[in-house]
Amino acid sequence: MTTDISFLGDTPIERLKTLMDNLRTGCPWDAEQTFESIAPYTIEEAYEVSEAIDRNDMISLREELGDLLFQVIFQTKISSETVGFDFDDVCDDLTRKMVDRHPHVFEFTDDRSAKEQTVSWEETKAAERKAKGHESLLDDVPLALPELMRAAKLQKRAARVGFDWPNIDGVIEKIAEEAKEVAEAAATQEAEAIEDEIGDLLFAVTNLARRLEVDPELALRRTNSKFVTRFQYIENHAVQESRNLGDMSLAEMEALWQDAKKIK
Repeated sequence: MTTDISFLGDTPIERLKTLMDNLRTGCPWDAEQTFESIAPYTIEEAYEVSEAIDRNDMISLREELGDLLFQVIFQTKISSETVGFDFDDVCDDLTRKMVDRHPHVFEFTDDRSAKEQTVSWEETKAAERKAKGHESLLDDVPLALPELMRAAKLQKRAARVGFDWPNIDGVIEKIAEEAKEVAEAAATQEAEAIEDEIGDLLFAVTNLARRLEVDPELALRRTNSKFVTRFQYIENHAVQESRNLGDMSLAEMEALWQDAKKIK
């Protein structure tokens, strides 16, 4: 049975806004939320959208996009009560920004190549950053991003002004150098030095991913997924043999791991 929601308004967005109004006045939990308390949920919902896309689960994607939109409505409802802008303001600002960034669409100069459009996009964003008072090229790379993603964005920004390796050979050599320094730090058993060198190694690997046009977050996600699948193969084999996983030798588990790698 489908719930009748027509009493909330004539259009989907009107109904959603009215729903949010009612939640803020009628639900104790919703009423006490702030920008800060809602932010983690917003991030979580964005990840769940990405996960649904990775699974090619369009039913879940529809639901997760709704959950993410709810976070936007929630944040803008709070802002309308506290700092004076609402959902409509956000929509208008976004629309103006996208029009400004796509002159080839809205000024009928559509003979621009994709590469030329990327350059124009970055020039426009640079002008926007300057207008906001950002002095450094790196100032507005969000601190809240996952660190692999943030590293790639920092590197990309620096590369725009020529601070980059001329080719990937230098990056690969840098990875080897950083791996050696990790080993040297590990030998000292100094936790801070080890952490620093591990960070440098991860940064260098992220740089290689960027240069090869690979999303490091996506690459690691795929590897994590493969690890889960292959390790669960080992677990299932242990169950079939009525054995405790901890009683299996490393050699036995490695043999099963190699078997799991053969399964597509």
